[in-house]
Amino acid sequence: MTPKKLNILLLFDVPWTPKPDQDFSEELKTDDWKTEAHILEALKKLGHDVRYIPVHNDISPIIETIKNNKPDIVFNLVEEFNHKSFQERNIPSLLELLGIPYTGTGPVGMMLCKNKALTKQIMSHRRIKNARFAVFPPDKKITKPHDLSYPIIIKPVTDDASYGISQASFVEKDEDFTDRIRFIHENRKQWALAEEYIEGRELYVSILGNRRLKILPVREMKFRAVPKDEPRIATFKAKWDNEYRKRWGINEEFADPLPNGSLKKIETLAKRTYRALRIKGYGRLDMRLTPEGDAVVMEANPNPFLATDEDFAESAQKAGLSYETLIQRLLMLGLQKE
Repeated sequence: MTPKKLNILLLFDVPWTPKPDQDFSEELKTDDWKTEAHILEALKKLGHDVRYIPVHNDISPIIETIKNNKPDIVFNLVEEFNHKSFQERNIPSLLELLGIPYTGTGPVGMMLCKNKALTKQIMSHRRIKNARFAVFPPDKKITKPHDLSYPIIIKPVTDDASYGISQASFVEKDEDFTDRIRFIHENRKQWALAEEYIEGRELYVSILGNRRLKILPVREMKFRAVPKDEPRIATFKAKWDNEYRKRWGINEEFADPLPNGSLKKIETLAKRTYRALRIKGYGRLDMRLTPEGDAVVMEANPNPFLATDEDFAESAQKAGLSYETLIQRLLMLGLQKE
């Protein structure tokens, strides 16, 4: 059945202040803008009317455009505002004030997921298995809690996409522990999160839905050339540096067969986490599967990349959803959010 034609406003963030009516057609041809380009193309193939607004540090173009030509729904791809990822939540807040439906998670879910410390506090309260942790604000004495055991990973609290995470984030002694927390304070200008390193397989679990949830086929980050005695962590380079990934045999693909009963554990845990963190429409959970077969939630991403060759779309394709079908489903979930 042909979907109803919708008037759609596509929002995405840009790293500079765009000029009025700036044409982004050249940028949309590059790999850095593939998510925006793929979604724009899919929306047009579906027969919808689509306009887009690049967002940096000014919301007035959004308000003015909506006032003059109210869209049926906004396809929201904004991941930061004025270079601040924690401001991502304010775009859905604005759309709610304006009474405009939008795709993806709302401001509450964004707030819960984009602060890793808050995410872990909520999960711990709901008895969702995650790594033991401690939080360190700047200008406070740095002392490792006695119940936190080495090895430990040190992360920024509010950065995403593995910013601030490197092999140096893996620490095994007090001196390195203190130095890395200070590095986060001084270089990332934010609180630091210390969590126990969980040995195991790095799994990515994509979820689709609002009330009724569909777990898509699980993806896995492989570390084929990393020595067995070295930590296997999703650092910034492991995710985004192609030469580094080739050197260490790092790649995302569909998960190898899981131990008996593990998939059911993963799916149950994923649904509980998704609901506890108020994720809507779509999201992705980063998990570890321990050698003992226990599933542990590491992080929640309420706004995962949606390019055709990224984990979420790949999982949807394997589940039988074409890319256009997936994009249409996200629109319908946005319209049904209430």
